[in-house]
Amino acid sequence: MKNLLFILITTWFFTNFANQNNSLKTVNTPTPTDTIIGNTDDSTEIEKLYSAIKLEGTLKFDAFEQAMIGYENLPIKNKNIITVIDFTLPSTDKRMYVIDLKNKKLLYHSIVSHGRNSGEKYAKSFSNKHGSYQSSLGFYVTENTYQGGNGYSLVINGLERGINDQAKPRAVVIHGADYCSNAVIASTGRLGRSYGCPALPRGVTKPIINTIKEGTMLFIYADNKDYIAQSKVLHSVKRGLLAQHEIEQTRNSNISLN
Repeated sequence: MKNLLFILITTWFFTNFANQNNSLKTVNTPTPTDTIIGNTDDSTEIEKLYSAIKLEGTLKFDAFEQAMIGYENLPIKNKNIITVIDFTLPSTDKRMYVIDLKNKKLLYHSIVSHGRNSGEKYAKSFSNKHGSYQSSLGFYVTENTYQGGNGYSLVINGLERGINDQAKPRAVVIHGADYCSNAVIASTGRLGRSYGCPALPRGVTKPIINTIKEGTMLFIYADNKDYIAQSKVLHSVKRGLLAQHEIEQTRNSNISLN
């Protein structure tokens, strides 16, 4: 009788333990939405940071969230500063945001021009092709500065293959331009346009470039379904699938798109 009781108790114990162990192994399968925005904790942290920097009503949360996904997944050298350009806004609005993540401050908020073939007041069309004279969306890393035909300029390197990886060969750089000013807006109802470069007002070009140069992240945002579908950064794939470029010194040259 004692042996039978011992066997029953032992059987019950191991059966119960196995059931508990199996329940611990149950996991939730990520949905496509989870893949794009990250897990709930990451999303919550992004919301907290967005609030701490006081960006509500200034920078769209969707733009900031996508920028932070790239920030977390890309091998960026300088993690203290990020720059976001929001091309859902008209060129008459301030749509460049230079953000100090370390000190939780918006450092610069400026107007910025888009490519001449991307649209008139709004940038609606985007291209990675030479001669398109259009802006390119997505993630970039800033590199060195140089003195060129458009004055003090900053080299930017596109990190997304097929989306913006031709920006550097196209000589798409950040520079100042006379056509990017409030005076031009007042006379024409919009900013002048570039050949694809994010062009800035002359007065803020140097301080902005000096703040974001040498290894910070730039994200050019638009509510663009094609970009969202194609971007491997937003879908958190392995870095090896991103466009890979050698870090090289850009020759001092007067050649740059305007």
